[in-house]
Amino acid sequence: MRVMVFVKATEDSEQGLKESAEMNELFEAMGKYNEELVNAGIMLAGDGLKPSSEGKRIAFDGPGRTVIDGPFAETRELVAGYWLWEVKDMDEAVAWVKRCPNPMPGPSEIEIRPLYEMADFGENLPEAVVELHDRTREKLSGR
Repeated sequence: MRVMVFVKATEDSEQGLKESAEMNELFEAMGKYNEELVNAGIMLAGDGLKPSSEGKRIAFDGPGRTVIDGPFAETRELVAGYWLWEVKDMDEAVAWVKRCPNPMPGPSEIEIRPLYEMADFGENLPEAVVELHDRTREKLSGR
């Protein structure tokens, strides 16, 4: 089972990186945690994201596209970082998140969401879609 693990943004993360002893300790703790994930074969990918002030959103309405510059409101709804994990089930993902150091200097949240797998779509997918999916996964995994 693959899951996307989101580190939710906070007012601190939306201010960008600020060097301090506290941040250095946090980076060191997260580095050790990431190493545990890699050594356990759980972590497929992961990174921190820059503040939403450096981002853009593209709004879709039929054929129309509108570009919206950051920063974006509702900090609690933003993502500050992510991991992509391969776990046996949601319980294992929860257990790993519980071991995570607090990713922010103050209160924070981490959200876990399962990814759709091809099996979730049943047998009604066109063969061309399945083949494209398989080729894409092979390229992304570096095979």
